[in-house]
Amino acid sequence: MSTLDIRGLHVTVNTDDGPKEILRGVDLTVRSGETHAIMGPNGSGKSTLAYSIAGHPKYTVTGGTVTLDGVSVLDMTVDERARAGLFLAMQYPVEVPGVSVSNFLRTAKTSLDGEAPKLRTWVKDVNGALANLGMDPAFAQRSVNEGFSGGEKKRHEIAQMELLNPHFAILDETDSGLDIDALKVVSEGVNRFTAQGDRGVLLITHYTRILRYIEPDFVHVFVAGRVAEQGGAELAERLESEGYDRYTKISAAQS
Repeated sequence: MSTLDIRGLHVTVNTDDGPKEILRGVDLTVRSGETHAIMGPNGSGKSTLAYSIAGHPKYTVTGGTVTLDGVSVLDMTVDERARAGLFLAMQYPVEVPGVSVSNFLRTAKTSLDGEAPKLRTWVKDVNGALANLGMDPAFAQRSVNEGFSGGEKKRHEIAQMELLNPHFAILDETDSGLDIDALKVVSEGVNRFTAQGDRGVLLITHYTRILRYIEPDFVHVFVAGRVAEQGGAELAERLESEGYDRYTKISAAQS
């Protein structure tokens, strides 16, 4: 069993007015086999948590620890974090003109495994992964995300996750911009991933609609850079009816 452990995490981002603290002491533990949903209003620090774990240079960790099976993630380069078993599906996937989806993924797989997958097997695996996400195999020969719709980009992110098969997947608002059909397809991909039983997911979302298809084991409410409350799937149901007002008012009163 693997464990991703976050303790007392403080993170700042540089602004025109100087460093601004976004995360203010986050404690969170994700174990293999668990699905955790991170919910909260805009600006609460959800995406900052995701990118800080992944090693985005825009964010500076000023305190706390992030460990994977007891080893400091913060001491690793971005590629070392990927090889250690971390995966980030971005809210806004970037385009990579001139690099085909198949070559991009094969290069990533080679870096992770230390050897290139056999080409014939790899083509079959890529086409199968794309088909599972409702994408034509022709996408494998297109440049990464170039000319893809928003929904196609999100489906491609989940295909990447399934092919690279990390220990922990961090999904940053994967449901944003998806219609109901795409939401179901993407959710099925996440559920296939977690069905292995030894994979963990940190799912960041504003809304409960994706949680109708991906049932979380734990729900954490983020407000003002901290975990304001945590519980089971029933907490998400309560948020659906009550919203975040209660948490934001408490946070404002404590500021």
